[in-house]
Amino acid sequence: MDYPHPILAREGWPFIAGVLAASVLAWIFAGLAWSIPLWVVSVFVIQFFRDPPRPIPADPRAVLSPADGRIVSLGRAQDPYAQREALRISVFMNVFNVHSNRSPVDGEVTSVNYFPGRFFNADLDKASLQNERNAVVLRCGSRTVTVVQVAGLIARRVLCYVAPGQSLKRGERFGFIRFGSRVDLYLPPDARALVSIGDKVHASSTVLAEFAAPAQAATAL
Repeated sequence: MDYPHPILAREGWPFIAGVLAASVLAWIFAGLAWSIPLWVVSVFVIQFFRDPPRPIPADPRAVLSPADGRIVSLGRAQDPYAQREALRISVFMNVFNVHSNRSPVDGEVTSVNYFPGRFFNADLDKASLQNERNAVVLRCGSRTVTVVQVAGLIARRVLCYVAPGQSLKRGERFGFIRFGSRVDLYLPPDARALVSIGDKVHASSTVLAEFAAPAQAATAL
């Protein structure tokens, strides 16, 4: 697959370079024992910013996970960004998950809206509407899909790289959230969820739901 970024996310390069430099300097000037805590931090930072390529299911009805993590919310909800009833599936990312965000469907970006807010634990349901967040609304044929990046208790930086009018392919990287967060996915109400609360999911490779089958064409007389 055409993967535009190396195994380590570009957002992490300054952090990785800084902590590795500090570790080396501590080793040189203070000795190995004093540098060990910094090497431990280095390992954590490197694993946090890993960004591996993933297989992408080809089924056009499949809705892919936009993030790694655990399903913390699933059910009917009002999509406040597209003003409609929807099926909402929420993925909570802890500090050990990959934090790259990827498009769940093929579609055109119709709007991108940033909302300042609080920094409640992203595992809590109230985080969806009260925390700092960024909502991307996609038009997928006749369907609307909304992906919301939600900042968490530790995450204080939501990064989004798309703009209205831009097309996204399923599995394509569109953003990143640093240090623990949540992604809410709003789907048409007739979509069928294929996951349950508590399930662990992986961005792009896990199918969260499937769109309803199109109506049968009328038989020609």
